[in-house]
Amino acid sequence: MRTLFIALMVMAISVSVVHAQSKALDRYLDEGLDNNLVLQEKNLSLQRALHAMQVAKSMYLPAVDLDVAYSHAKGGRSIDLPIGDLLNPVYNTLNALTQSQAFPQIGNETINFLPQNYYDAKIRTTMPLLNTDIGYNERIKAATVTLQENEVEIYKRELIKEIKNAYYKYLTAVQIKAVYNSSLSLAQEGLRVNQKLLDAGKGLPAYVIRANSEIAAVEAQLADAEKNIKNAALYFNMLLNREAGSAILEDDLLAQESVWSLAQWEDVDVSNREELKSLTTGIAIQESVVKMNKQYLIPKISGFFDLGSQAEGLKFNDNSRYFMVGLTMKMPIFQGNRNRLKIQEAKVDLAVSKNKKAQAEQQLAMAIEMARNEVLSSFKNFEKAKVQLETASSYQRLIQKGFAAGVNTYMETIDARSQYTTAKLSETVSKLQILMALASLERESATFQIVQ
Repeated sequence: MRTLFIALMVMAISVSVVHAQSKALDRYLDEGLDNNLVLQEKNLSLQRALHAMQVAKSMYLPAVDLDVAYSHAKGGRSIDLPIGDLLNPVYNTLNALTQSQAFPQIGNETINFLPQNYYDAKIRTTMPLLNTDIGYNERIKAATVTLQENEVEIYKRELIKEIKNAYYKYLTAVQIKAVYNSSLSLAQEGLRVNQKLLDAGKGLPAYVIRANSEIAAVEAQLADAEKNIKNAALYFNMLLNREAGSAILEDDLLAQESVWSLAQWEDVDVSNREELKSLTTGIAIQESVVKMNKQYLIPKISGFFDLGSQAEGLKFNDNSRYFMVGLTMKMPIFQGNRNRLKIQEAKVDLAVSKNKKAQAEQQLAMAIEMARNEVLSSFKNFEKAKVQLETASSYQRLIQKGFAAGVNTYMETIDARSQYTTAKLSETVSKLQILMALASLERESATFQIVQ
């Protein structure tokens, strides 16, 4: 019956944890989302993906390049041109007929294949006219941007859970220290009373020794609690990218039992998870790769237009200037069946992506149920811890009254205080477990509303 009562109580609470959380925690969440170093790295990766997509889109546009080449050579292969042997007899005849020297003698020529003092400068404009790969590459890059956006959202949700848990652990550590401080005060009071009784001749030295031992034990526990507070603060400030010694505002979240709820997670749609969205996008990418590989027989055609000048002796005139227009086409004829094998490989990758999505859907649904069960279990543990605390508190009061009346021994008061301290610590930790379980369930269900 008690278990049924607890379950009904949990289901009946309708106030949402998300809306009821403290303003301090909300502020810390915003600060973490703004300043966390890992998240900044994720955002930089997103910017890189956006730039890559812009590059893919720019492939449709023409490219204009300046191409300048200069060379100077001597030697190498050459060809002898007997132009003097061919023309000098004719020139001699013409000079004799005209009785002049209008046609001078010329020598034979040796022409080198390698040019001397030669330049070729041109502005080349190229533009793709038919290339299916460009379109598919643009789609793939756009999908990659979506993947990176999902990656950012995934880390944001994980960061929110980590910040919440770190904050809860810090608050718990502070409360645990308060419990030990209270225990220390009681132990010191026990020492004072026993010392006073001993001085009056009514006490026992053993009780004074035992009281000092108890104080030393509690002080050791206090030192450990101080260490836990410092470590919790260090981790919390690290998540927010703050100075290690930055102050942390304390809150009463551990006392807000009325806002702990499972109501908003009764019917959760796992399709909201960014992990599934990423896998769906990955499937779309693989489908684009398959389609792109299937179109390998479509030729790739591009055009070019050159406007330039080339000449020896660095001359620049009407004879050196030129323009040239052309088309290039590339089409595979035989490549050892590699293109067909690429298609089969892409199909296998597509099947793997679909299988991963199916697995992820099962795993995420299971994770939500396990997180919900963890919340239910933590609620039950908390109820038991409250009962134990009430019992231990009543027992301690009775023993303390009995000790004051001389009915109970000092050792019984120590045992009662120990039981109370243990019960108080158990209740405090059980509150932490509830909040952490709710944060985990919130993460698994992706229900936290992230402001873009």
